[in-house]
Amino acid sequence: DHFVRAWFHTYGLPIKISNCSNNYGPNHFPEKLIPLAINNIKNGKPVPVYGKGENVRDWLYVLDHARAIDVIFHEGKVGDTYNIGGVNEWKNLDLIELLCDQMDQKLGREQGHSRKLITFVKDRAGHDLRYAIDSSKLMDELGWKPSVTFEEGLSKTVDWYLENTEWLENVTSGHYRDYYEEQYTDR
Repeated sequence: DHFVRAWFHTYGLPIKISNCSNNYGPNHFPEKLIPLAINNIKNGKPVPVYGKGENVRDWLYVLDHARAIDVIFHEGKVGDTYNIGGVNEWKNLDLIELLCDQMDQKLGREQGHSRKLITFVKDRAGHDLRYAIDSSKLMDELGWKPSVTFEEGLSKTVDWYLENTEWLENVTSGHYRDYYEEQYTDR
């Protein structure tokens, strides 16, 4: 963003910059917390949670992020930076417990069944306890706000993964690595 700002100040390049919090939703690569947990819960595998699960993140539904970018592009002030957040902070453990409860309901399992899959793992070195973002400028100046609650967005996300098992299986199978190897390796 420093290079982009330099071009704005030096050459008058019309720029608008956005920064966002953690996204979630359909098509999210399954190494990330929410899709990983959905896939593991569905398959009865352990759901890893770093440390004690006290890390806090702000979560932004991906379609709300896209809407915010559109608003910034069309209505934002040239040269300005806008933060995009879900106004939705959750401790990782609380998020995973909510996800477990939603999965149990959607899969017809006894409530509490999936919570038994929660497995605490050693936290990463230097792992931030909290990520926060203030999106008040975007909300106050451009009138944007998240369109779904976290519970609604999470439910839509779970539904998408449960309805797109072939996509999930293809992504987790490792075939994408074979594709990249074939496409991008010197011969």
